[in-house]
Amino acid sequence: MIFEVKSFYSNYIDELIRLNHYIYKNPELGNCEIKASNAHTVLLEKNGFHIEKEFIGIKTAFKAIYKSKKIGPKIAFLAEYDALPGIGHGCGHNILGTASTGAGLVLKEFVEDLGGEVIVLGTPAEESNGAKVDMAKEGVFEDIDIVMSVHPTGGFHVESGSSQAMEAVRFKYFGKTAHAAGSPHLGINALDGVITLFNSVNAMRQQICETDRIHGIITDGGEAANIIPDFCSADFYIRSSSDKELKILSERVKKCAEGAALATGNRVEMENYEYSFKDLITNKKLSETYIKNLKLLGVKEIKKGKKAGSTDMGDVSYCCPVIHPYFPISDEELIDHSVEFARASITEKAHKGMKEAVLSMVMTAVDIIVDKVLLKEIKEEFILTHKK
Repeated sequence: MIFEVKSFYSNYIDELIRLNHYIYKNPELGNCEIKASNAHTVLLEKNGFHIEKEFIGIKTAFKAIYKSKKIGPKIAFLAEYDALPGIGHGCGHNILGTASTGAGLVLKEFVEDLGGEVIVLGTPAEESNGAKVDMAKEGVFEDIDIVMSVHPTGGFHVESGSSQAMEAVRFKYFGKTAHAAGSPHLGINALDGVITLFNSVNAMRQQICETDRIHGIITDGGEAANIIPDFCSADFYIRSSSDKELKILSERVKKCAEGAALATGNRVEMENYEYSFKDLITNKKLSETYIKNLKLLGVKEIKKGKKAGSTDMGDVSYCCPVIHPYFPISDEELIDHSVEFARASITEKAHKGMKEAVLSMVMTAVDIIVDKVLLKEIKEEFILTHKK
């Protein structure tokens, strides 16, 4: 199978490299990825995929399907392509999305004989209002058997691990203006509310788990130093190891916000300014199959997966079996969300890592199509995991 997979991949490599470079040179923020989405769908449609644009009502989302005449499992690859403000593709979503489209194109060559359905989903705005959250809520993944996506990183291939559940909360404090020198006693200082919130959160840090993260910024601190501000706000990310633990931690932070308002005489409002993400639950059997195939391709050093950051892929993992491993785009470690990371995503090293990841995903998909026992074991693990 390795020879066939490599041969099919070679038919698409030039187009995939062009796709990667094009999206790198045309970075677009979340839900504005018009060029990127179109570039993916043009390539997929040209190669026989049926395209549904503006999927589930999201302007830059798409669903690309290639169905065999023979019955078989539905296997999906998720393509991201949003950039970051100021630094472009500092998370490498240009090459992440290219790898998913590449895997879809190569797997298509197998399913005609083996059976099954190949799906490539264009999933915008992973960095903010992740489209996968909406797709999960809409039931898009309920009838999909397997979902795979690979993320670029520095140094080595990394097993699919886990991510932190995350809630993005905006705290808005409402007070009363007054002259800060002439009549401060007549005002209610909204900034005092925000600062007290930060102090309260800092006071609770000793009593939270090592895996918890609470980090925020003041987004509105008032208009002038001689005016007691009647409105101030702060944006926080609250993260924990699981969706269950996140709910407990978020409630504690929100009580800090209420206490800060009470202590300073303000009124506080809270709202989500971005989507919240569930934690990523890797399907171990699926991951083992992917790692086995990486080793068959000659990859010798593969690091253990770890819990890091947050992603809307977590919401998908609550719907069906998922893996989200990493492939190297450089020989050295890289800092995520940096200009250096973006530049590394269009190098020869990046294209080598992408090739290995795409081939391993396709080989894993073929294993699942051919081996019904393997698919059964993957699904049984998913059911058991989510009963806990």
